[in-house]
Amino acid sequence: MSALNLDDFTDLIERPDGGVRRDAEARRERQIVPPGSLGRLDELGEWLAAAQSAVPVRPVERPRVVLFAGDHGIARQGVSARPAGSAGELVREVLEGGRPVSVLARRLGVPVRVVDMALDCDPDTLPEDVVRHRVRRGSGRIDIEDALSPEEAEAAFRAGVAVADEEADSGTDLVVLGDVSVGGTTAAGVLVGALCGTDASVVTGRGGLAIDDLAWMRKCAAVRDALRRARPVLGDQLRLLATVGGADLTAMTGFLLQAAVRKMPVVLDGVVTASCALVAQRIAFRAPDWWLASHDSGEPGQAKALDRMALEPLLSHGVTMGEGTGGLLALPLVQAAAALAAELPERPKESETPETSEAPETPESSEQPAVADRPKEPETSAVPKPE
Repeated sequence: MSALNLDDFTDLIERPDGGVRRDAEARRERQIVPPGSLGRLDELGEWLAAAQSAVPVRPVERPRVVLFAGDHGIARQGVSARPAGSAGELVREVLEGGRPVSVLARRLGVPVRVVDMALDCDPDTLPEDVVRHRVRRGSGRIDIEDALSPEEAEAAFRAGVAVADEEADSGTDLVVLGDVSVGGTTAAGVLVGALCGTDASVVTGRGGLAIDDLAWMRKCAAVRDALRRARPVLGDQLRLLATVGGADLTAMTGFLLQAAVRKMPVVLDGVVTASCALVAQRIAFRAPDWWLASHDSGEPGQAKALDRMALEPLLSHGVTMGEGTGGLLALPLVQAAAALAAELPERPKESETPETSEAPETPESSEQPAVADRPKEPETSAVPKPE
């Protein structure tokens, strides 16, 4: 296995085609609906055209939900409303069609892929295609120990890269990225707090299944202690993920970077995906141009991360749970923007009036002298002078 050099992503990732985006903007100005009247749908259509390098933009026909799953040891400290090690149950519910993301995906006709990176359950209880990338059983308790060993972190990162390649090779034209985890929002808060230089209370939220005040205080303390362990390794992003991230978050970071390399647009879901995107931005500064923020989940860490990356959420509807739910709700907006950009007709060009019809003929009158008998006027005058 060749050594993993994260600096390579800086050279490999290009921005979406700026020339194509200008062409898309020019086309939008020619369409029958005035520019700006469709709000952010105009911007979305132009962004998608640049990402596809195509004008008119192609429809989003093969989207996919990709969920990275894992249990986090920090959940044993009572920072989550769910029992520690119970993410496997959520994964089974997703696969059986009983979670909100499953219902929405079924309604929208979007396949859902779950990738187990560190679930704390017997791998035999889940399908082989779900568990084949698993790095370990549960991630470490980040307030007192590393989430992963260096070797596990590299394996998880490479797994995320491999999943992105698999999706791009299969023809997926847009990914809704999410997580299925217990304790994941705590790890996400640590990553955001470390990269933004903020205190624990600024980035600690209530989680998908809201916790009470006492649990929030425990969560703040866990984020605080983990931040102390994170700050000394800020210069090494893979080591940062190994120290305070987890296998699922590390894989998502690799996925986001490789998706940008493969020019595959990604819709971010909640605070967990936003924290991974923030790490990925530190590795390759052009990468965020390939991502959309789907919604405002109300998590302070998400708001902090999106602000740092200059990404504005498409929706604000109070959905706090993860699992790609908010990202999937934003998908119809993206598809609508693509359809409008491609299918709205352009205004017809104004027909030019022949020069012979520009000046009306002067009606003849018996009181006017014939043209030959009229006094000659200077050639520069277009209107006869009165006698």
